[in-house]
Amino acid sequence: MTASDPKSDLHRYLKVAREALLWKLDGLSEYDIRRPMTPTGTNLLGLVKHVAGTEAGYFGDVFGRPFPEPLPWMEDDAEANADMWATAEESRDEIVALYRRVWAHSDATIEALELDAAGRVPWWPDGRNEVTLHRILIHMIAETDRHAGHADIVRELIDGAAGLRQDGSNLPPGDRSWWEEYRARLEHVAQEAGRT
Repeated sequence: MTASDPKSDLHRYLKVAREALLWKLDGLSEYDIRRPMTPTGTNLLGLVKHVAGTEAGYFGDVFGRPFPEPLPWMEDDAEANADMWATAEESRDEIVALYRRVWAHSDATIEALELDAAGRVPWWPDGRNEVTLHRILIHMIAETDRHAGHADIVRELIDGAAGLRQDGSNLPPGDRSWWEEYRARLEHVAQEAGRT
């Protein structure tokens, strides 16, 4: 077993989560990446926009290294949920490019600071808002993975594509027939359990 570096390990998990979220957009139309697929409007491009804004704040403002571009949808006076969807004027390319610029800014913060570097989250309540880079790395891994999971489900609802990564789905091998039979079996079990 080789020795590992905790900061590098955490940074790698964040990078993997970022890529998992972004590839859910691949191959879809502008309509499909914006389609509200849940009663609360969850959509793929909105998830990317939200995570970009969130990451910009946590690795920027929290450590006195503000992201240099304005993000009006993250301001206090922004419309409710403005960070969870892209306007017709905000293209996929613009949102993805913004997210990649946020990555570069965040990566510079991560590389410049030690894990125990102190920061302050201004939008968290007093008594909980003094943090370290270590805590924020874990927070952003959880945040990004959470939304990548949402994106996985939304993408499956759109066109059936599912899985962890583009190069490895982590799903059991099975053709359409196998999955239909599997789902039918689960439905049967659910109905049986619901009768008890």
